[in-house]
Order: sequence, then structure tokens, then C-alpha cells
Amino acid sequence: MEIVSFGKNSRGEETSLYQLENRNHMVAKVSDHGATLVSVLVPDKEGNVKDVVLGYDNASDYEASTCYFGATVGRNGNRIEHAQFKIDGKSYKIAANQGENNLHSGPNGFERALWKVKSQTKNCITFSHLSLEEEQGFPGNLEVEVTYTLTDDNAVEIFYKGKADKTTVMNFTNHSYFNLGGHGSGSVAGQELQILADGYNPVKDSKSIPTGEVAPVEGTPMDFREMKPIGRDIEAEFEQLKFTGGYDHNYVLSDKAGEMKVMARAYCKETGIALEASTDCCGVQLYAGNFIGSQTGKAGASYCDRCGFCLETQFYPNAVNQENFPSPVVKAGETFTTKTSYRFYIK
Repeated sequence: MEIVSFGKNSRGEETSLYQLENRNHMVAKVSDHGATLVSVLVPDKEGNVKDVVLGYDNASDYEASTCYFGATVGRNGNRIEHAQFKIDGKSYKIAANQGENNLHSGPNGFERALWKVKSQTKNCITFSHLSLEEEQGFPGNLEVEVTYTLTDDNAVEIFYKGKADKTTVMNFTNHSYFNLGGHGSGSVAGQELQILADGYNPVKDSKSIPTGEVAPVEGTPMDFREMKPIGRDIEAEFEQLKFTGGYDHNYVLSDKAGEMKVMARAYCKETGIALEASTDCCGVQLYAGNFIGSQTGKAGASYCDRCGFCLETQFYPNAVNQENFPSPVVKAGETFTTKTSYRFYIK
């Protein structure tokens, strides 16, 4: 495995970039900074290699970003209303970092930690992190691992494992932004997407906290059951899209976690690169990159709004506060695992 410096983080710690390679000579690059997926290099239909995830060239640029490019997010992905919740009758208050709500676990999320390398092979690496109770305010000390495997069928598999000494929230995700035309190729509006979900969670308003409902996608711009361009309906006169500036909603894959299934497919006709995503999670957040802004990414690439899309597998947003949602609470001493796979191929 090739290992190169990824620069120092804000704490002065040295970070590294690790290159995974499979038998087909496909490459993925991950960093111990945030257990971050930095690059996925895929040959297009002409044999030209495209890097299909957005990112930066060093750890300090990731720290300066607010977009969570490629990050491992935890303990809780997405939002918690009023940055508070109860477990076993005890109230917990965590950092409010998006108005009065908590987003992606607050300012001390997993994306800022320097993870330890537990094991590595040519095509697989496991990172570990001890998340102390006082880091984020969630109950218990959590031992968590993230394993990236680049399989021989050209899938990036992400496997999470956690165990804590108190009953706590475990809702891990990866926040990669995909652009199947190449990370610097501009808007993904013309790229096609399918999400195999009949329902989604409407949000109350622009703060993006779910109402608690599961609403049908049928007859609305939220319907991705058949492949369609991401941008086809994104500007529709539809209240949910106005609230969030475009797609930024959880799609309901099942009413409980644990069963591995295909959840989404995507395709770029210009490159011929296609993506099939699978997970054992009960939900997936489609985020169309509505607020990326103007940024400079890897190798000087220009990034803009909607130049990448995210498929963040998860429990439903604010699930810890919604009794009718599948629960992300894991009992003390129990081991929680989940897996998501992003497989790339030429269509």
C-alpha cells in the first residue's frame, strides 16, 4: 500500500493518505484525517481515469471546509432537533451548530479526528477512534472502527463497527460528494439518478427537521423510482424543495435497519461511468450539493453549487427524538455494525 503525507492538521499532527488498489488497478485514496474518502479513480468509457469524488489536497483544507467532503460522520449523521435528546429518561444537551439544532454531531465530529490505523492490506484499511463522552456530549465512551475495502468488482465498501460503555446514539455515515463526470467537471444536474424508495421524510421548514411523517414520493418531484436527471425537477414549485434549496431529504428504504439491498443507481452519459449503491441502513439522504458555494478543490479544480451529489446512508434525521422512527440508540456493551457499498462500472 502506498502511503504519502497529507500535511499537518490544526493540532500540528501529521496526517497521511493511503492508496487502496484492487486487481483491476482501480484506486481509492483515504486519509486518517477524519477517516476520509479522498479519491475514487475510475476509468471512463474511453479508458481515461476520472476521480469521481470531490475533495481537497491536504488535511488543513478539509478542516477549513464546511461541506464534509468524503468525511466519516458521527456519532450522529444529520440533524438532532434543539440539539438535545433523552435516553433512558436522562436528558442530554449537545452543541447547537446549525441554528438551534445539531448537525453531524457538532464542531467535534469524527471528520476532525486523527484516526489510528488498526490494520491494512493492498485493498483494505481499518481506522479506529476512541470517542470520549466529553468530546461531543453523547453518553458513554465509544470505540468505533471504519473499514474501507476496494473490492474486485470495483466497489468501495464502507463498514462501521461501534461499541460503547453506556447506551448511546450510533448513526454513522459517509459524506462523499459524487460527480460521475469527474470531480472538477461542474454541475451534476444532467447526471441521472434512481433511488429505490417509495417514501421520504418531509421537513417542517428550512431548518430541515422532519415532521415525523413518511410521505409518498409518487406524483411529486421527490420521485426518483425511475432514473431521471438530478436537475430535471430540482427547481419545481414544490414547498419541500423550496425549504432546502433543492434536494436534501431522507429517503425511506425500510422500516428497520439490517438488510443489505440496492438503494440507488446513477449514471453519467458523457463518461459512461455508472454507480450502484447498496446498504443495510433504513434511510439515505439525497443531498444535491445545493450550498457548496465557490471553492477550490483537488488539483485546483473549481467547485460550485450542485457539482456533486451525496447518498448518505443513515437512520432517519432526528430519529433519536421520534418514537415512530427506527431507533439509532444502541445499548451499552452491544456491538453495532452497518455497511454501505458504492460500486462503479461502465454502462
